[in-house]
Amino acid sequence: MRVLGVDPGLTRCGVGVVEGVAGRPLTMLGVGVVRTPADAELGDRLVAVERGIEQWLDEHSPGYVAVERVFAQHNVRTVMGTAQASAIAMLCAARRGIPVALHTPSEVKAAVTGSGRADKAQVGAMVTRLLRLDAPPKPADAADALALAICHIWRAPAQNRLQQAVAAHRTQAEPGASRTPGAPRTTGTSRTLKGRTA
Repeated sequence: MRVLGVDPGLTRCGVGVVEGVAGRPLTMLGVGVVRTPADAELGDRLVAVERGIEQWLDEHSPGYVAVERVFAQHNVRTVMGTAQASAIAMLCAARRGIPVALHTPSEVKAAVTGSGRADKAQVGAMVTRLLRLDAPPKPADAADALALAICHIWRAPAQNRLQQAVAAHRTQAEPGASRTPGAPRTTGTSRTLKGRTA
């Protein structure tokens, strides 16, 4: 499984590609940051983020894209920029038919470090250890992108089993699924014919 992790942001959008399967050593194929100048027009910045992500998709051809799920923050301006960059990443993936997974920061921290409250230094240290790197990727956005990719590789098998179980349950619960062959189909409504005798 090859996953492009995206830590969305307008000024710095972290990107990292990890390959492997759950339970086995993982390999980093690339890591970096797509940057845009803070004083540029918003439209130009979004185009720059799109071009950057497209280049990573072209170069690495991932089978999945994992993006950090945006959640409410006190700084509205920051969360807006994060949401816009996140949408660009999802758009780029969807345009190519690549499945997108969203993971919350606490899910990523818990998957990589064992604690949903881990700080950036702890995440960086574990990413370095798990990918057998010489030093933590910098800036932190790059390490976070790798952590997202690792999280998805480890969580995807369980998520797939859950989705299959839900799909199977829905199939069994569909109206008529357990109906005896040849038996009349009934509905929840009935009518009384007045003035007639049986």
